[in-house]
Amino acid sequence: MSLQLQFSGPLFHWAGPAPHYFVAVPEAEAAAIRDLSRLVTYGWGMIPAQVQIGQTTFKTSLFPKKGGYLVPVKVAARRAEGVEEGQTVTLTLTVG
Repeated sequence: MSLQLQFSGPLFHWAGPAPHYFVAVPEAEAAAIRDLSRLVTYGWGMIPAQVQIGQTTFKTSLFPKKGGYLVPVKVAARRAEGVEEGQTVTLTLTVG
């Protein structure tokens, strides 16, 4: 079973121990992912996913955060698509 979603959101920087850039999954889409999560998680709530931004596709894992999910956006994808912090990014997300 897989789920494909498309949504947009601002790219933001999280300066944790290893800095990353993320797009938050909107609530409606997060609810759909939660319904599927127990079937696809590999531990700690991490969920493998494929992401497409523009013409760039990459694999990653969704981070659970406060009942929702964050999509990490890889450096190579940000550079290939010319995406910078604060820009609204449209993602196609495939889970499962």
